[in-house]
Amino acid sequence: MAKLPLEGLRIIDISNVFSLPYATGLLADLGAEIIKIEGPGRLDVTRQGAFSGVHPDNQPGPDPWNRTSTYNLLNRGKKSLAVDLSRPEGREVLKDLIRRSDVLMENFSPRVMRSWGLDYPNQIKLKPDLIMVSCSGYGQSGPYSLYPAQATTQEATHGLAHVTGYRGDIPSKAGQSFVDFLATWACFMGTALALRYRHRFKKGLWIDVAMYPLGCYMVSDFILDWEANHRRSERIGNRHPWRAPQGCYRCAGDDQWCAVSVFDDEEWAALCRAIGEPELALTPRFASNGDRMAHHDEIDGIIARWTGRRPKFEVMERLQSAGVRAGAVLDARDLNVDPHLRARGFLENLEFPPERNIGKRGIIGRPWRLTKTPLAVRGPGPTLGQHNREVLQDILGYSDAQYADLERAGIVGTAPTNAKKVAHMDMDERVRQGRLAYWDPDFKQRLGI
Repeated sequence: MAKLPLEGLRIIDISNVFSLPYATGLLADLGAEIIKIEGPGRLDVTRQGAFSGVHPDNQPGPDPWNRTSTYNLLNRGKKSLAVDLSRPEGREVLKDLIRRSDVLMENFSPRVMRSWGLDYPNQIKLKPDLIMVSCSGYGQSGPYSLYPAQATTQEATHGLAHVTGYRGDIPSKAGQSFVDFLATWACFMGTALALRYRHRFKKGLWIDVAMYPLGCYMVSDFILDWEANHRRSERIGNRHPWRAPQGCYRCAGDDQWCAVSVFDDEEWAALCRAIGEPELALTPRFASNGDRMAHHDEIDGIIARWTGRRPKFEVMERLQSAGVRAGAVLDARDLNVDPHLRARGFLENLEFPPERNIGKRGIIGRPWRLTKTPLAVRGPGPTLGQHNREVLQDILGYSDAQYADLERAGIVGTAPTNAKKVAHMDMDERVRQGRLAYWDPDFKQRLGI
């Protein structure tokens, strides 16, 4: 088999929730050895809590913290070291591991690593060519740097919520944790660039990723509009600032939609022909783009009457065939059975070890392919502390007695010290309460697992 690009690289992953866990999961796909560190009393939020997703077959099992969907997706292919970094003995373990690693990645608020004496200036005393990647809400310096942050609230602070929503309505979120995944790509690419820098100059590097300016970058056109024109942008929903018509139109079925965007008069005429009303293209009040902007509500009604009688994929294909920009709005079911995502390896099936009673599950791969090196998810997320002995004894050389002392003192462990009770709810009840739009009892057959 071809050697993976990052084979032989060891990365310490002290991260939580989405941004960095996903970045290190992608680095694991590329061959890096990722050692994920959690404390027995401070688990990654995705093991238990609001962001943990669901359990396989909706069964928590005796170890629900090892079975959550979000955790296993983001932390695939990693090793787990469960060590209590809040205690000095745990931090000594981390120091020993830093001496034998290439990269350390963390997403604490800036005060944490400093308070432990493990900020970058101190880490390079242990390993001079170490690369450190820090991901925080507002960065390691500046007046906001000590503020705690999460992506779900930062959509408001960096301005995205202000420009998202319908005209005359309240600000809205763009989605779940949008900025987390901007940070994922920034941390992933920052690590790759730092590795290239180290290879070339034989020096380490500190990557300081701040989620706040990443979010601001995504609304940079609105910021520039204010700076240049003192024009404050308004929310416009699904419409376009200067083209018409554009919208998201209801299609046949429950909560089914297709987005349509007309670029110019030629596409407008093509749309009119496709929906069986070619005369609309000659109607004076719709003749120019400015006229269509002025009569957008009327046009929306005409398009919606046509789309409402047809399935969304039919709408998309008929309009695209006519030369009109259109895209069906896909939900989770559509994406999981999408043949294109399967064909490109973005969706993979992953077999869990038999003792975990999870079986085969679908998992998201990578949005890119390498022409010479086939890539695949290299394994499921590890159980808590699954690799304690391997890391402490095989990598760090601790004796049996040293390991036993750490275990006896509760510095390392394989079960949480404060496991949360799982509130179990059957799938039909989730639908009734609006937590899910629907569920498919035959989902395994649909997914081929």
